[in-house]
Amino acid sequence: MIDRMNPIDEDWLIQGVLTRRVFAWLIDVLMIALICVALWIALMLFGLLTLGLGLPLLGILPFVPFCYHILFLAGPPSATPGQSALGLVVRRNDDFGRPTPVQAVISTLLFYATLATTGLLLLVALFTIRHRTLHDLVSGLVVVRARRLPTEPLTRGPGSWNMQDGSPYA
Repeated sequence: MIDRMNPIDEDWLIQGVLTRRVFAWLIDVLMIALICVALWIALMLFGLLTLGLGLPLLGILPFVPFCYHILFLAGPPSATPGQSALGLVVRRNDDFGRPTPVQAVISTLLFYATLATTGLLLLVALFTIRHRTLHDLVSGLVVVRARRLPTEPLTRGPGSWNMQDGSPYA
């Protein structure tokens, strides 16, 4: 049974996350496509206005998806627009804090490497605790429901969110 009063209850945090992640990814693909089309049009116009000298700038288009994910994961929302729209947020697995920029880069690079290798490795999420994908596991991140997170930080100085208050290590 789910304890709705305990915000750190595992089932309560990850309920429906897998389905939401799939639809969030579809929203993000649409957003990235719109950004790429708008950027392509702007760069083509710039290239024509500069008589072809600006056309090499079209080489930045392949980096748009990487920048999209890294900037949103490492930024204040800690989620892509698709994830935010569906009530998801990316957090560190150990204390549910915001991802660091290094974790965002690692997660993004491994996510796109997984997609480049048929994407079948994403099925790892069906068998892991908290439904974490391979890029989540390696980067130390987890995707949870935003409304289910506790409002106060889970760490109180040195220690971990899962230590009791009376512990000498907390």
